[in-house]
Amino acid sequence: MAKGRESDMPPPELWEGFFEPDGILEALGCGVSPGDVVEFGCGYGTFTIAAARRVSGTVYASDIDPTMVRATIDRLVRAGVRSVVVETRDFVADGCGRPDASATFVMLFNILHIEDPIGLLREAHRVVRVGGVVGVIHWRHDIETPRGPSLEIRPRPAQCRAWAEKAGLRWLSSPELPNSPWHWGMKLGR
Repeated sequence: MAKGRESDMPPPELWEGFFEPDGILEALGCGVSPGDVVEFGCGYGTFTIAAARRVSGTVYASDIDPTMVRATIDRLVRAGVRSVVVETRDFVADGCGRPDASATFVMLFNILHIEDPIGLLREAHRVVRVGGVVGVIHWRHDIETPRGPSLEIRPRPAQCRAWAEKAGLRWLSSPELPNSPWHWGMKLGR
């Protein structure tokens, strides 16, 4: 298993300062709702716990890095959150392992700079149900940011929208992300 290009994580205390998970999830359509969530690349679990508290279903979180999976599991235990299944998985090569049209919300957060973003968007399309949402966030390319992949591989919103449409998804909106000046967001549907 190989990690996607430029996918190393900074220390958790730095990473956590870049996001307001509840506000971002709300803006992207992961409200308090029934159904399951699929998270591609859980990292430290920054969004995993927030999503688990917002939905009545199960959050299926995966990461290719066993260290990140362990960090997420430890964090879930400390938070007392039980409605999450976390696994080490190469979802780029093997998919997410969930049934077709089984997720209400899919998270593609800071990950579409990988080598095959369309393939990952196709997997998101496969797993999201009709009426569900694929939420995307990524580092902005038009300003200096304190972190993120090289500017030349950061996807721009228009590029992501074109990739998503090629993967069978449709653009729903590009909401502002609260207290997140270094990121842009996009809602996609099936």
